[in-house]
Amino acid sequence: MNYNQYLSALLIVATCFILNMAFLSWKRRELPIAISYGLGMLAGAFYTLGYAFEIVSPTIAQIHDWLRVEYIGIPFGSMLWMIMVLQYTGRQAFVRKRLVLLLLVIPVTTLVAHYTNGAHHLFYKSMTMDSSESFPLVSLVKGPLYWVHVTYAYTLFIIGMGLMIQMYRKATPRMKKQIAFMMIGSFGPYGGTLLYLSGVTLIPIDFTPFGFVFSGVCYMWGIYQFNMLRLAPFALQKVFESMQDAVIVLDLDNCIASFNQSASQAIESLNRKNAVGQPAAHIFSLYPKLLERLIKQESSSDYKAQIIRQADAKFYNVHLSLICDNNEKPVGKMLLLSDVTETVHNEETLLYKSRQLAELNTFKDKMFNVVAHDIRDPLAVLINLMELMEEEMQTCGESHDEIVHEMGQQIQNTFVLVEGLLEWFHSQRGGMVFNPVIRDLAHTVQTNVRLMQVRSVSKNIKIISDIPDNLYVFADKEMLDLIIRNLLSNAIKFTENGGSIRLKADYADGKIIVSVSDTGSGIPEGQAESLLQEAYPVSSLGTAGERGVGLGLTLCREFVRLNGGEIWFESTLAQGSTFYFSLPIPPITSDQTDHQVGRRDIV
Repeated sequence: MNYNQYLSALLIVATCFILNMAFLSWKRRELPIAISYGLGMLAGAFYTLGYAFEIVSPTIAQIHDWLRVEYIGIPFGSMLWMIMVLQYTGRQAFVRKRLVLLLLVIPVTTLVAHYTNGAHHLFYKSMTMDSSESFPLVSLVKGPLYWVHVTYAYTLFIIGMGLMIQMYRKATPRMKKQIAFMMIGSFGPYGGTLLYLSGVTLIPIDFTPFGFVFSGVCYMWGIYQFNMLRLAPFALQKVFESMQDAVIVLDLDNCIASFNQSASQAIESLNRKNAVGQPAAHIFSLYPKLLERLIKQESSSDYKAQIIRQADAKFYNVHLSLICDNNEKPVGKMLLLSDVTETVHNEETLLYKSRQLAELNTFKDKMFNVVAHDIRDPLAVLINLMELMEEEMQTCGESHDEIVHEMGQQIQNTFVLVEGLLEWFHSQRGGMVFNPVIRDLAHTVQTNVRLMQVRSVSKNIKIISDIPDNLYVFADKEMLDLIIRNLLSNAIKFTENGGSIRLKADYADGKIIVSVSDTGSGIPEGQAESLLQEAYPVSSLGTAGERGVGLGLTLCREFVRLNGGEIWFESTLAQGSTFYFSLPIPPITSDQTDHQVGRRDIV
């Protein structure tokens, strides 16, 4: 048995090996690189199979026929290898129809020239038998088109190797091994052709088909050792399994085709043993609404569904969409379940709190109206009595003009104040409306100090304001007045006769800190712990037996918060208390104390 027969048998085995790699690539055809690699292996299979029979053919006619088989694959090998290199080095964007057509020009020309060589002899000038070995071989005199084909092939080889070398330099150590195998494997066919053309070997055998075997071994090592073609599908499968959303894929017969781990956790009837292939009617029997949507084949439908399991109840946003092929023909369905349980619970909590706020707002309206009306009505009676007193005093001829005038002025001021409050309360019925304005703090304090003058004088309490002029704050006018009046009222209430109250304002941390200090009795420790914490504190008697409704500090706390500030206090028994509250500074500088610059609704 001549060694050419051994070589032929070896090449047939190599053909089977190469075809196996092409088959493996076909199984991974969702990857573009797998397609180009598989077609390249298929082209190599034609080469090795044809050459296996060429070297055992006894006549020139048979050799010529097997050369035709070889050239089904030979012209396209370099082009397919170049496309694979572009995809492998991250240049998939270059693989467009125009580039592929351009790369096909020389291979198609080569194929046509080889098959029609008898008419023009531009590919092979002559083809004769060489009997120098113990078996006949073909001796070919190459023509110009043959050398065009060779030049084209090696030009692509040089470009491709340059791209892989560039990739190798930038790659991580682990990737460098994979790239090195690709580069070494690529030398197989091109190295074999170079040896054959150079004539340096003693045996006139074309080693290129064996180069394909060498490349196949290197690529196969890369496939199984470094997951060259399996990495991306494996990664996609991992992503599919790790998705938090439940994904269920069904065929057009509404049978389960696939699902991820999250789906098996969401639907108890899904499990890895027997769920695949089961009809949806069986899997979703406990969820009739979901099953109805599936059967109706509603595309791109969304709705919210509650899925109750043995452990708990979950809420899901359900999205059903059709899966179509490249021709836009439906091939299946995908059911996507997004867990929105936390969102639903948050919505329920917000609704509950919204109802609570609505109830509190209603209570506020009632409370404000009751307080305002209860104060206004007695004041109106007092005004009438004052008018009667003035008339009777004029009749009697006695002169108490100064006292009566002062009493009337104070009552009138209080009445105007209550009327303003009542009007403001009425404006808040649709929800509190916050109207921030720029206000001169010193002017605001002096205005409210004058309203407290009768009470402070009656207890011989001196009110001192150390707030400088032209110090502006950004706050709601009515709310700021109420805060200052309430704090002054409390300070007067709990300060002994002959005491004093001092107001100061300082700039700190981008805000104005206002303080109201008194020399009163201080706040007991037990009461201090809950003074600004309780929603409805109990009113305490003042030093002169003064009474109140107990809502002053509660209103102050809420109004300060709405104005973007904070309120706190310091107190020492028998020495007095200091209440602090912060207010934002104006966003712009203005000399107009009541210039309104904004408005927002508080729900």
